Amino acid sequence: MNILIFLGVVGPWQVVLIVLAIVLLFGGKKIPELMKGLGKGVKSFKDGIKEAENEIKKEIE
Repeated sequence: MNILIFLGVVGPWQVVLIVLAIVLLFGGKKIPELMKGLGKGVKSFKDGIKEAENEIKKEIE
């Protein structure tokens, strides 16, 4: 739902300009590496959340 709010504020031309700026700054070859790192970070965050939830559930039981 938050992404819908974000997309409502940022129009399609703004997204195109942002993507173009990122490509110009980092180059086409560097972007897959950045996305891979971002994906690993998100996965690590999700794993941490699951671990915290499991610890809370164990303490409740």
